[in-house]
Amino acid sequence: MQNLNILISSQTMDPELLRIASKVHLGERISETEGVYLYEHADLSYLGVLANFIRESKHGDNTYFNKNFHIEPTNLCVYDCKFCSYSRLIKQKDEGWALTLDEMLDQIKKYDDQPVTEVHIVGGVLPQYDLKFYSELFTAIKNHRPSLHVKALTPVEYHYIFKKAKIDYETGMKLMKEAGLESIPGGGAEIFHPEIRNQIAKDKCTGEQWLEIHEIWHNLGMRSNATMLYGHIESYHHRIHHMEQLRQLQDRTGGFQTFIPLKFRNQHNQMEHIPEVSVVEDLRNYAISRIYLDNFDHIKAYWAMISRETAQLALNFGVDDIDGTLDDTTKIYSMAGAEEQNPAMTTSELVNLIKQVGRRPIERDTLYNVIQDYTDIKFEDEALKVNYYKLPVINN
Repeated sequence: MQNLNILISSQTMDPELLRIASKVHLGERISETEGVYLYEHADLSYLGVLANFIRESKHGDNTYFNKNFHIEPTNLCVYDCKFCSYSRLIKQKDEGWALTLDEMLDQIKKYDDQPVTEVHIVGGVLPQYDLKFYSELFTAIKNHRPSLHVKALTPVEYHYIFKKAKIDYETGMKLMKEAGLESIPGGGAEIFHPEIRNQIAKDKCTGEQWLEIHEIWHNLGMRSNATMLYGHIESYHHRIHHMEQLRQLQDRTGGFQTFIPLKFRNQHNQMEHIPEVSVVEDLRNYAISRIYLDNFDHIKAYWAMISRETAQLALNFGVDDIDGTLDDTTKIYSMAGAEEQNPAMTTSELVNLIKQVGRRPIERDTLYNVIQDYTDIKFEDEALKVNYYKLPVINN
């Protein structure tokens, strides 16, 4: 608060930036034009002051994480997104994998004695992973471990699945909910504007279809996340346009929990000639996201994608969530060239990472219910390193 007061009393600041700072101080919404102006004219320190003011107004020093793991059914895909380092076309099947339902359930059962609260399921798009397959998978997971939250599949996958099944989005999402789906991750959003989307991901669902599926899900009383792929061929205008579509949908439904900016990584994909943006640009983007998306509760940084050190820095630029322990269960980040090639952190490592920058580590579940405040817990006590919190398991 003190830093913001100093900023808005400045006699030398750009008048437009001063006016925007005053709006943020008063809790007023900034416009699309003002959002672009921040990208074009605001320096990092200014953005950090504004974003941190909003972050601490909403959450104080609380910084959230969860205990999760990923299942990636396949890296084979019918789509050919230019930025994707993870997927392989069907004709490249010798470079990929495609898990059976039983193999996925075996992965679930490996965590029966672990204190995880969420399974995150997302992967490539293939014909055999259809409505029946995922309905059976979600139901089997919930029958085996009812308290494990199923966060699964993006609108890219649902669009394909429902089209193949010849059903509309609303019918399809109702069936998914009945099968055990509890929330939707934010992937597949990329950049909504067709000028960019048609160049980098023209085959899959449109930005409008992505938004429609989330809106239907929200209207069923359910929650989801949102993402934006930044740092490639898009302009600042495209970023703000993307966030504006999300902000408008959030005004209508209130169903989004978290916004996650995703940094474009240029290894092993068709856009490898495009240089990656700097850490400074990463932090600027987190900060502007926090300032612009005034109706989103949380801004998340995936530590596995941007590095542990950058995630720590981001906690002073609007970010209040750094995702989960992961346990080396995802290849999506490492195959794209992320700093973390084997992304896994113990609870103690993640807690200490948050504490090192003066924040309060809070373990949450998927819906941001608090499981454990680690602020006063010291991991030197070995008793606290065991699985102090276990979900009930039903063995079938």
